[in-house]
Amino acid sequence: MPIAHLEILEGRTAEQRAKLISEVTDAISRSIDAPKERVRVIITEIPKANWGIGGVPASEVR
Repeated sequence: MPIAHLEILEGRTAEQRAKLISEVTDAISRSIDAPKERVRVIITEIPKANWGIGGVPASEVR
């Protein structure tokens, strides 16, 4: 069973996360010929204050 662990910055809508799950599932299924129902996608949302970009928290960059 393929498992994709994705870490993204917080702030995406439920619809955006659902689309990401769907598209990652499709890509995995196509690329390794795995049945979609066997693919697992886990999304972890990271607070912007806990994500560094160029040496500063993402909450200060954007």
